[in-house]
Amino acid sequence: MTPPNSTVPNDAWWNALRKPPTKLPENADRCRPALTDDQGRTIATAAEWSAKRAGIVRKWTEYLGEIEIPDAPPKFEVLESDTTAGVLRELVRYEAEPGLPVEGYLLRPLPDAGKSKGQKRPVAVVLHSTVDYTIRQPAGLEGPETKWIGLKLAQAGYLAFCPRCYLWQYGEPKDLRKAVAWLQRRHPNVKGMAKMTFDARRAVDLLLSLPEADPNRVVAIGHSLGAKEVLYLAALDERIKATVSCEGGIGIGYSNWDAPWYLDAEIKRRDDLNHAELLACVAPRAFLLVGGDSADGDLSWPYIEAVLPVWKLTGNPAGVGLWNHKLGHAFPPEAMSRSLEWFAHFLR
Repeated sequence: MTPPNSTVPNDAWWNALRKPPTKLPENADRCRPALTDDQGRTIATAAEWSAKRAGIVRKWTEYLGEIEIPDAPPKFEVLESDTTAGVLRELVRYEAEPGLPVEGYLLRPLPDAGKSKGQKRPVAVVLHSTVDYTIRQPAGLEGPETKWIGLKLAQAGYLAFCPRCYLWQYGEPKDLRKAVAWLQRRHPNVKGMAKMTFDARRAVDLLLSLPEADPNRVVAIGHSLGAKEVLYLAALDERIKATVSCEGGIGIGYSNWDAPWYLDAEIKRRDDLNHAELLACVAPRAFLLVGGDSADGDLSWPYIEAVLPVWKLTGNPAGVGLWNHKLGHAFPPEAMSRSLEWFAHFLR
């Protein structure tokens, strides 16, 4: 795998992304360095790391379960469309799994006279937070403007797709367990996070079926629920070149990862599975962890510290970092501008 651009701007914000907090919170996890083998020895070569990475992916995949991914990208039909602020916004219906319709918003920049005809655009999978208006949030139709992430990416020139999480497509607001029961009937050995990751990968498939999509410039971004999903998407789908995960809770004990719609309570009994190793599987592709001292923040530093050597070994030492905006469980305006900056740099 060719590492992305590893030279970053020499300014205070970029330089701080790989520096520990002044004081580590007492409740921060202790993480084993990801670049060690089963005997605790330091892994010294890219080949050794590649072998360990394959084992990590296999272990997680066995735990999560799998849904077979169809060979063909999903076809979609447009249900509604409008234009706003230089963006064509379309509500589309497609089948992530055969016979299972799901909806999402596809946002595309309107034709720009300054762009060459046929010019490829970067693409973004944008995964919504835990809100009952789901895809309307990132599409810029409901909720606070700070969460209109898909719309803002489209305004910045991206093809953005905002798929609905299965919890609302096949469940009911305020009763997510109905969707869990539906999933267990359809896929008895599949965890909720496996279904979320499958759906996110199908969102990538849909985006890359567009003639104007650039397959070499694919990003993923999410807040809260969406932040959890993009961690797994980035680790398990190497098409994702850069990721921003905001306030998902990188530690399994930092958030409700043991909920039945994510990893289930069994995860607490699996000491062999941890998110430091999963995060390391993203390397050398770019991953920015954003926190506000709620689910993520200063307490998340041990995870970055544990994986930094992997990014160094794989040739992109600046490709991972932690930024704490210190504003709680939020995605503030600066998070959007910094995300755009992060993506622009690593897609060059």
